[in-house]
Amino acid sequence: MSVCIVTGSAGLIGSESVRHFAGKGMGVVGIDNDTRRVLFGKRASTAKQAERLQRDIPAYTHHRVDIRDDPGINRIFTRYGNQTAIVIHAAAQPSHDWAASDPKTDFAINATGTLNVLEACRQHCPDAAFIFTSTNKVYGDRPNLIELTESETRFTPTDDRYATGIDETMSIDGSLHSVFGASKMAADVMVQEYGRYFGLNTVCFRGGCLTGPAHSGVEMHGFLSHLVACAVRREPYTVYGYGGKQVRDIIHSRDVVTAFDAYASDPVPGSVYNLGGGVESNCSVLEAIEMVEAETGAEITVTITGEVRKGDHAWYISDTARLRAAYPQWTVTATVPKIVAEMVQSMAQ
Repeated sequence: MSVCIVTGSAGLIGSESVRHFAGKGMGVVGIDNDTRRVLFGKRASTAKQAERLQRDIPAYTHHRVDIRDDPGINRIFTRYGNQTAIVIHAAAQPSHDWAASDPKTDFAINATGTLNVLEACRQHCPDAAFIFTSTNKVYGDRPNLIELTESETRFTPTDDRYATGIDETMSIDGSLHSVFGASKMAADVMVQEYGRYFGLNTVCFRGGCLTGPAHSGVEMHGFLSHLVACAVRREPYTVYGYGGKQVRDIIHSRDVVTAFDAYASDPVPGSVYNLGGGVESNCSVLEAIEMVEAETGAEITVTITGEVRKGDHAWYISDTARLRAAYPQWTVTATVPKIVAEMVQSMAQ
């Protein structure tokens, strides 16, 4: 049986990957030590998800190992490397705000941790497809140079060049990235280098707003999941800056993982793709609040501050044309209303 190794296996993208590839008949080896709880508190914990995966999926093997533990990572890859066809690296410190509070830990997780997994792959399964969950924050605040038109509920680019979103030609240089964006950019470049220099089958998927029912969203990370949770729990919600008109493209974790699967079927070393809901699935924060209120029947107590989070995008929609051209079998299947409905149903249970 071929094996898929997944870091961050109990998180949003990791758990979706586990279920998807186990469903294709692969053995899945998960690496997750619930660092998310340490970073963001009890509500962000992935422990229950890890328990469900171990209970429900016979082909799943869980290892409670930190990606910063290089000897521990190497032991896992030594054991499973000769069977491994796919490595999905989804473990990360994902918050801008938290990263600024502890840059060394952020870099150790996002950059050094990625290097540990890359090198283990090179040593033990160099022919495997190595899939990295990167971020649109590698572009820093350069998207904020795009001229925008303001309407009642959202910002929209005035330049037709961005009618289908932001593509991979946007520069990653000369912009403010946030500490988180910088650590992820370091990892992104190293993943590319292991493809271009060493010839590994590596890909960076630069994600927009990735979400779904398995997302343990908190205020510092996972805005849509956190918003739905606030509505279901009847708790207040805070919007930081832009009058709530900032726009994000929203992609379901299932659609993220089918992109992973498409790449693994025909990998090209050193690939880079923007990945998000694109023009098919996006919303402003104000529009998301309206949708969630309609779906839950709850009136959310919303506070909009004048404070813009440092480096935060006013508008970001992913242009996925490059990905679609390379893998025409891939498409976005879930739009924002469908995602919201699924998340509300899951959280209300």
